[in-house]
Amino acid sequence: MILVTGGTGLVGSHLLYFLLKENKKVRAIHRKSSDLQAVKKIFRYYAAADEAETLFNKIEWQVANITDIPALTDAFKGITHVYHAAAYISFDPKHYKKLKKANVEGTANVVNLCLAHSVKKMCYVSSVATLGTPLNGRPITEETHWNPEEKNNVYAITKYGAEMEIWRGTQEGLDAVIIKPGVIIGEGFWNSGSGVIIKTASKGIPFYTDGSMGVVDVQDVVKAMIDGMRAGLKNTSYIVVGNNLEYKELLTAIAQRFGAKPPKKRAPKWVLLFFSKLDWLVSKIFGTKRKLLKATVNSLYTTSNYDSSKIEAELDFKFTPIVQTLNRVTDRYSSES
Repeated sequence: MILVTGGTGLVGSHLLYFLLKENKKVRAIHRKSSDLQAVKKIFRYYAAADEAETLFNKIEWQVANITDIPALTDAFKGITHVYHAAAYISFDPKHYKKLKKANVEGTANVVNLCLAHSVKKMCYVSSVATLGTPLNGRPITEETHWNPEEKNNVYAITKYGAEMEIWRGTQEGLDAVIIKPGVIIGEGFWNSGSGVIIKTASKGIPFYTDGSMGVVDVQDVVKAMIDGMRAGLKNTSYIVVGNNLEYKELLTAIAQRFGAKPPKKRAPKWVLLFFSKLDWLVSKIFGTKRKLLKATVNSLYTTSNYDSSKIEAELDFKFTPIVQTLNRVTDRYSSES
């Protein structure tokens, strides 16, 4: 039986559908507060209502948290393979303890239970954020190692710490594969991640920043996870980025699909840094949630070029064309907005 953590998130919910479609026996853990209806919605993207309901009902749901060892231990009974997609996402330094507990300690718990239950293989969903910065603007590969001397954000630090737990597990006998996706573009979660980008650009956006990012279709991430688990290669990692796009290029492509105004004016970095400091001051005075973090501003002006040739060569992997991805996802958003 397969165990999936993070099954109610973007990657996890799409993963569950494709596993069930292959008639796999799946157990998925979720918190009491999780919205399982969101998973049903994802299933209905792929199948008619009756089939989606039938597949969804095949999932063995179990209430557990990766930081709750007793409940998690119970969820591991009879498990042979694990897809670990659960994570806490935040770039706010105030959330470092929460990030560390979920991403590092939670992953350590999953690894320890994989070892204790002789799990055959584990797939961990990490991030390109755990990779370093190459010299001379060269493409970033799996060999571009993390540099602790850089000003890494708290999310990246804890995802890197989680990877160290995976590699520790492999030294103790666990077979594992790590998937490192870029920004994941997919349908169904419009208030987080790339869903916010889709929602914002659909209304038109006047400004753009100088940076670029690696993007990937959620379906490609799921395929990479499943292919990585099937492959005979042991204890390896893969960058999963289908395209490297400038922010202006991506925002323009999305805006045009909605008939909205694409960005025309460049936003100087100092302006966003000023608003970030103002946002910090407001949050200090009124206790409000941060809306524009310094780490976010820095990422918007960072140019990154990710090289996915390893997964293409070793797993004969083919990425979905970005035009096809954007057409599908923006059409779905239009139908729901």
